[in-house]
Amino acid sequence: MSDIFEQDINENDEDISKLEDAEYKVYEEEGEEHFVYPKILYLVRLEYSSEGVYVSVPDKFEELKGGDRIIIPTRYGKDIALVLGRTNHPVGLKSSDIVKVERKANDEDIARIEELKDKEIDAAKVFKEKVTEHGLDMKLVAVHFLLEEAKALFFFSSENRVDFRELVKDLVSVFKMRIELRQIGVRDESRIIGGLGVCGRPYCCHSVRDKLPPVSIKMAKEQSLSLNSTKISGQCGRLLCCLSYEYNWYAEARKKLPSEGLHIYYDGSNFRITDVNPIKQLVRMLSEDGRLLEIPASRFVKDNGKWSIK
Repeated sequence: MSDIFEQDINENDEDISKLEDAEYKVYEEEGEEHFVYPKILYLVRLEYSSEGVYVSVPDKFEELKGGDRIIIPTRYGKDIALVLGRTNHPVGLKSSDIVKVERKANDEDIARIEELKDKEIDAAKVFKEKVTEHGLDMKLVAVHFLLEEAKALFFFSSENRVDFRELVKDLVSVFKMRIELRQIGVRDESRIIGGLGVCGRPYCCHSVRDKLPPVSIKMAKEQSLSLNSTKISGQCGRLLCCLSYEYNWYAEARKKLPSEGLHIYYDGSNFRITDVNPIKQLVRMLSEDGRLLEIPASRFVKDNGKWSIK
């Protein structure tokens, strides 16, 4: 379990540390880069992987609209992307995240994409057959043929590291093009496939934004949520993305309130704070003689590091 969290994480001693994103501590230490781009930016999506990309347009380039398809450079090669819309104040943006639009997709590009989609269905069947032949533990998630390059991408998931060198050789001999296999994690798999969360809405990683911040158990604890794996994890088996949405507000609100477990003398008795509700601004305390009080947070004052009730 991560050393930045307490070992006693819930009343049932359930080990939920496996739900946490391993990169959270690195993310928390590095923070976000606040970069302001001087020109208009658009958010576009690579439809086959649901990855979001920020793009800029060349000078005198026509204005883009939601639903337009454009050609952009990606980490896999030049490919087609769907324009989601113009963005004014992107958060946590880095200069390296921005790419420049090559051109708008034409009718030939759109027709070519439809042809490639049919090829991707056949390629998925071939991939699964070859995986079975080689006895590999691989689950195919998606297949994609690049528009402007003779290259095929195969996204797969596996609980273990996979030696797929022989598999790649077989695929190259079949498709006669460059082959790239990418092993992805459970969050990436959910982002690509999509689905409905426990809230009844599409997965955040698939419909809101793919580059969501890593989620930690600390976020659930800060919001006084039940530390039960079935209640705070999504279908991907990791902590719910939405735990990060209100975390900053709770963290700031709690700084102005006494913490749970604090002992305080009031009305002739020693009390222990058992619950702090930042939303209702109420603090619940239990005395040695069994009295349970609920007091407005506004009555608590801190002087020289000590809390008292006015």
